[in-house]
Amino acid sequence: MRILYSHRIRSRDGQAVHLEAIVGALRGAGHAVRVVGPAGFERGSLGGDSRAVSFIRRWLPAWVGELAELAYAVPAAIRLDRAAAEFRPDAIYERANLFHLAGTLVAARRGLPLLLEVNAPLAEERARFGGLALHSVASLLERLVWRRADRVLPVTAVLAARVMRAGVPAGRITVVPNGIVPEDFPAPADRPPGGEIVLGFIGFLREWHGLASVVRALADAGPGLRPVLHVVGEGPAREGLERLAAEYGVADRVRFSGLVERDHVPGVVSGFDIALQPAAVDYACPLKVLEYMAAGRPIVAPDQPNIRELLEHGRTALLFDPADPDGLWRAAMRLAGDPALRHALGNAAREEILRRDLTWGGHARRVALLAAAEVRRLDASRAATAAPEPAA
Repeated sequence: MRILYSHRIRSRDGQAVHLEAIVGALRGAGHAVRVVGPAGFERGSLGGDSRAVSFIRRWLPAWVGELAELAYAVPAAIRLDRAAAEFRPDAIYERANLFHLAGTLVAARRGLPLLLEVNAPLAEERARFGGLALHSVASLLERLVWRRADRVLPVTAVLAARVMRAGVPAGRITVVPNGIVPEDFPAPADRPPGGEIVLGFIGFLREWHGLASVVRALADAGPGLRPVLHVVGEGPAREGLERLAAEYGVADRVRFSGLVERDHVPGVVSGFDIALQPAAVDYACPLKVLEYMAAGRPIVAPDQPNIRELLEHGRTALLFDPADPDGLWRAAMRLAGDPALRHALGNAAREEILRRDLTWGGHARRVALLAAAEVRRLDASRAATAAPEPAA
């Protein structure tokens, strides 16, 4: 198939990982894929953003930046339409973004099926975490894009239910979660007995991730197990965590590695004895959880519906009640004192990746099959419309 991939990502973060992984997997399966997005994306750095975007968000009122995002829909659609005319795709695949209408407009103009990848209810998310001045406009346009897509691909069943409540029929929704490349994660090596226990976290650091509770718990750990916390990533919460570790006298047991390149992630995660997902928004499919699973790490994560789509308590992870402030620490300490349980959970999590084919290659096969089905459906619809009326 010939697939035109539309996006408006600028930063080389987890979004870019998803984009590059699914595009690479589609191409690896023999499909022709052309990617159309902001010109600065290819030049972006890990965790970076464009200077213009950073300036607008820092110095101008929120509504000014949001109007600029909406206005960008025009050149984005023109660029995508020109690519469609030249590339002649069978289908458009778009990563949904707030105020991003290019795929919707070009698919309608060119008579192409639109497959829409949805990773979050972005109007709600921006309003909750980043502030959104034009909330009503953003919500209206987001629902419009969802409803106009021929196939909506949310990353969790929880998110699929929200898409359905927005007016998209269940028959047009297929859950396609995040994935990994299994070959990037070698089989876990046996950890030497008697060494320090490393609690690990990788990702963008925000206050709501709950790592502050882990730092405090380190200070209260008894004389037996004295684990260390390895934090990999950057974000607005790092400075506060460093200050908290110093205040509680555990700075020597909290290590910060900053950002790491993608090809270093498997090696970093393999150094964790216990992998932490302290908190998660209720609709997300955390990429780090899949990386932990692929690396064969025992995982501690909150017991909530979207996490249970990936993990099973007592078999592939230990899940804790997110309303219990000590739940994460108790689960982590249970694993710290039980090497056999760590080994069993880690192996089962790794096997689960392969059993369910939670891989980018598997997801690419599903996407290609869905795109081909939509092409056939549209062709059949056109043929039926063009057929002459039967003679009386």
